[in-house]
Amino acid sequence: MVIGGGIAGIQASLDLAEMGVEVFLIEQQPSIGGRMAQLDKTFPTNDCAMCILSPKLVEAGANKNIHIITNAEVQSVEGQAPSFYVKVLKHARYVDETRCTGCGICMSKCPVRIPDQYNMGLSKTKCIRIPFPQAVPAVPVISKEHCIYMQKGKCRICEKFCEEKVIDYEQKDELLDIEVGSIILAVGSQEFDAKLKGEYSYGTSPNVLTSLEFERMLSASGPTQGHVLRPSDQKEPRRVAFLQCIGSRDMQAGGSFCSAICCMQAAKDAIIMAEHLSNVDVSIFNMDIRAQGKDFDKFITRAQTDYGARFVRARVSSVEINPANDNLRIRYDPNDGGPLREEEFDMVVLSIGLQTSEQVRKLAAKLDIELDESGFVSGSPFDPVLTSRDGIFACGTMTGPRDIPETVMQASGAAGAAASLQAELPERRIKADYPQQRDIRGESPRVGVFICKCGINIASTVDVPGVVEFALGLPWVEHAQELMFSCAGDSQRIIAEAIRDKNLNRVVVSACTPRTHESLFQGTLQSAGINPYLFEFANIREHCSWVHQKEPDKATEKAKVLTKMAINKVICLEPLSPKTMPVNHDALVVGGGVAGLTAALELANHGCKVHLVERQEKFGGNFRDVHFTMDGQPSQEFLNALIEKVTSNPNIHSYLNSDIAEVKGFVGNFKSKIHGNNNDEITEIEHGAVIVATGASELETDEYLRGREPGVVTLRELETALAGCGTEELKEKVNKAQSVVLIQCVGSRCDERPYCSRICCNKSIKNALKLKEQNPDTNIYVLYRDIRAYGLHELDYRQAREKGIIFIRYQEDDKPVVTSENGALKVHIFEPTLRRKVLIEADLIGLAVGIAAGSENKVISQMLKIPLNSEGFFLEAHVKLRPVDFATDGVFVCGLAHYPKDVSESVAQARAAAARAMTVLSKDTIEAEGKVSQVRAECCAACGACVAVCPYAAIEIDEINRVAVVNESLCKGCGACSATCRSCAIDLRGFRDEQLVVAMEAIVEWL
Repeated sequence: MVIGGGIAGIQASLDLAEMGVEVFLIEQQPSIGGRMAQLDKTFPTNDCAMCILSPKLVEAGANKNIHIITNAEVQSVEGQAPSFYVKVLKHARYVDETRCTGCGICMSKCPVRIPDQYNMGLSKTKCIRIPFPQAVPAVPVISKEHCIYMQKGKCRICEKFCEEKVIDYEQKDELLDIEVGSIILAVGSQEFDAKLKGEYSYGTSPNVLTSLEFERMLSASGPTQGHVLRPSDQKEPRRVAFLQCIGSRDMQAGGSFCSAICCMQAAKDAIIMAEHLSNVDVSIFNMDIRAQGKDFDKFITRAQTDYGARFVRARVSSVEINPANDNLRIRYDPNDGGPLREEEFDMVVLSIGLQTSEQVRKLAAKLDIELDESGFVSGSPFDPVLTSRDGIFACGTMTGPRDIPETVMQASGAAGAAASLQAELPERRIKADYPQQRDIRGESPRVGVFICKCGINIASTVDVPGVVEFALGLPWVEHAQELMFSCAGDSQRIIAEAIRDKNLNRVVVSACTPRTHESLFQGTLQSAGINPYLFEFANIREHCSWVHQKEPDKATEKAKVLTKMAINKVICLEPLSPKTMPVNHDALVVGGGVAGLTAALELANHGCKVHLVERQEKFGGNFRDVHFTMDGQPSQEFLNALIEKVTSNPNIHSYLNSDIAEVKGFVGNFKSKIHGNNNDEITEIEHGAVIVATGASELETDEYLRGREPGVVTLRELETALAGCGTEELKEKVNKAQSVVLIQCVGSRCDERPYCSRICCNKSIKNALKLKEQNPDTNIYVLYRDIRAYGLHELDYRQAREKGIIFIRYQEDDKPVVTSENGALKVHIFEPTLRRKVLIEADLIGLAVGIAAGSENKVISQMLKIPLNSEGFFLEAHVKLRPVDFATDGVFVCGLAHYPKDVSESVAQARAAAARAMTVLSKDTIEAEGKVSQVRAECCAACGACVAVCPYAAIEIDEINRVAVVNESLCKGCGACSATCRSCAIDLRGFRDEQLVVAMEAIVEWL
């Protein structure tokens, strides 16, 4: 059972279902989707949030392994793993879900308008409503407290006009008894109530909005359809201020922890607003910029340099209303020792923090699980998906503040942990029951065209009705219509019904990007009995409405041309039948650090045989030099216990002091060679999936006299000495030190490595607290640019300050200077509050050196055909959708190989990688891609040009028959071979020459 239907609950449910586990997804709201459904864009890519989420909503709604129970809450849980007995109270929605078609007539006729919670109360909706257009289930719910009939016995208009007679005012709450083997908690968190901070005039001035209210304003489906307007006068603002840490890092109101996402959300909203308004000045008032994630610092830089966002180091004390013009006056301490300053803005956005909810507290009591002092689920410091009760797991913001990629990773990890308690996974899978595909041979083309408005993302620029009318006039088009959101569940039903009713045999959708949505529509064709490859996608959002936003006429003409190209091409498409391949159930894990060990053990617990390869002579990786946690728990006990579990597991075959020499094959059927470095022995193995957990390394540096003065050490060396290990000289120096300086961002956030190494601030705080514990009289100074004690780490940062540890900020262009005079270390730094240079005499200097990508990453990248980013870390398939997957199927990533992270995050990601691998390994067969290359043997000269350009090693030359042969299982349909072939002997299915020529004719005619 998964409790909570936000992105965490949805991801966990989908992974479990893919592994063959039957899932009951319980959601308190009338539909699944959670807070992500209310977001406009997502950082750091600014992808449309709903475009990412909607396919997952539809997939979850259509998956026969997932039973979605909305408008429901857990009443009680009895028993223990693997037999929990759960009572679920399903509240009446007064509409029969089993028969409602989602036509919307009831909503159009309802006379009662109520505040729309989806739009944060900024607009009105009907008393009977579907929460948002893409909602799953797409079934209305009646608000009992606002319904005229239920309160006064009058009206019943919705019942009168409902053709299916599904309105049921007498519907009662229903108590369900469900038996499950494990439980995943994913109920999320809630936002801080900004009214508790009256000094910011929220609720007094309509021009003060919370970050989530502003998010809805930016959204194309929001109350202003994406137009940024001052609520007081509906005018475009010229000056907008974002105030950070409202309800976060606050002992008086809200939480004393950091909410982890607010800095990035403010930067994202500033960028989006600047794209909406050409002449807007944006100021973001902050204490620290916490951009600790992958590519986050680049995103902040982009907001500053490309969009002019001004980041002000200050915590604003108050917001006052100017009665003359409804503007807002802000007073703040500039943090430079100067006097208070005052500025005036048209609008103010409060970046409200995340909090645990009353729902979490009640649920924790029902399930008898422990919460921490902040109200989040209290898990292991080494394994965050575990709770205090066996068989119950947690993920997402229920375990602490985190962003979407972390949430998705943790959800997959929780799914893997829960699934490992279930037996015989493959036998329990309920396969999709598609009807038999219609044989269209001999039929004339009958094309259905569907043009998406995407709210106003497309419709605000492109004349969608005009494109529909244009399409209807083209040859072979039997049906054309516009859809509000073509990716929504009700739109999928409309398309499927049109295929059946109009006897369509080909479909074109003009909408957004096929990169995220093509498979969704292909599944809809299959459900209607049509081969999924008789489908063509025209991208009129990115290619028209977004890039030609200021030229609607030209954007519309281009949309017509792109739609005609798709129609011309789809007419020439032919049904394709992907190859079915058997799956080898073994796995290869590359890397024996904590992430690799965890992934290997998780796979072994699922019953898979695992080949674990580590290039060092011992397991443990970087964690061998981590000796204690923030709260003082010994880390090596955890590591040793983990190693013992791995080495004693009969399903795990370990290869120490070994490297991967070669990997061939494809998802489900890899063949690899392992080279033993001690004896040069080569071991050949076969496996169905690969997990890359090669880790990273501590950066070597000579900054700040490192390597020249024995008193200058790295944090790793300092921690080793604090644990009583390392050299006697260093231990003595640490024990006697009366003045210690820790310098942050050494080798990180610089031109050579423009990323944050994520763990350094927290590691410095941990070591500083340990130093204080051992010698309370030691003077400790932490020199930093931003203290990135994100999430619950803020509590440790606060503790460090309370214990007298001094934190001094420095600027990138004015770094500390370390000198040595006769062995005496001195640190020169500008102190911003004193507004002058200060000198610190130090007995010991600790350098928070950055994390560098592993040296072997490039070799592994080339071997497995998986990409690296510009910093040398492995690049995932999609930062939000697939944070542990690669574009190369069957290969997954976790730990420091992906990006710097602490041990709990590495463990969660390792569990996620194992769970994602199990979605392959739990199957007996898988299908290859349909759009693959095909060689016409009679034209092939066996020249080998195609072999040379293929990035996936999918083509070989048959030396006997002297012809190129394509391995369809390896081919990704990139087309490089077809474009290179001099004799035109290679066709790419779905992109044959004649199909491309007729598509290009549409452009020629337009020109």
